[in-house]
Amino acid sequence: MAVAFTREEDLETRASDLPDRPISPHPNLVTQNGLDLIEQALAEARAAYAAAQTDSVSADRTAMARATRDLRYWSARRASAQLTEPAAEGDTVQFGRTVDIEREDGRRQSFRIVGEDEADPAAGSISYVSPLARALMGKSVGDVASVAGEVEIISVR
Repeated sequence: MAVAFTREEDLETRASDLPDRPISPHPNLVTQNGLDLIEQALAEARAAYAAAQTDSVSADRTAMARATRDLRYWSARRASAQLTEPAAEGDTVQFGRTVDIEREDGRRQSFRIVGEDEADPAAGSISYVSPLARALMGKSVGDVASVAGEVEIISVR
């Protein structure tokens, strides 16, 4: 076959190859803030989908593929969300609580243990499925956990 009769990859072909966002196999535990963030992301995905539908057929179809992918992801995350709040009292590390730790080198850090979609370590929140959170869960003030060295729990709130 002559090169003149081959077709270059077009935008529609690339759009159809856009992979889905992976959905975690873990239960989708969320705090109230995490649920609000999911609902906000779902609303944004719906708006992006509506906007992509109104674009002309000749427009870049990757916008529609991206909007459809995000809408599927956030719809699934909203449908599987399990609102989980910690007990009002207690000094045990659990989902939704903030824990202050001290590392072996003397550094102190605070993290709130939250759902996967809400986690942002730079902002002080970690996913409950992270190695650090798993090592801390169920422990109390004064307990030591091993995660890339030892950390001591200073406070739980």
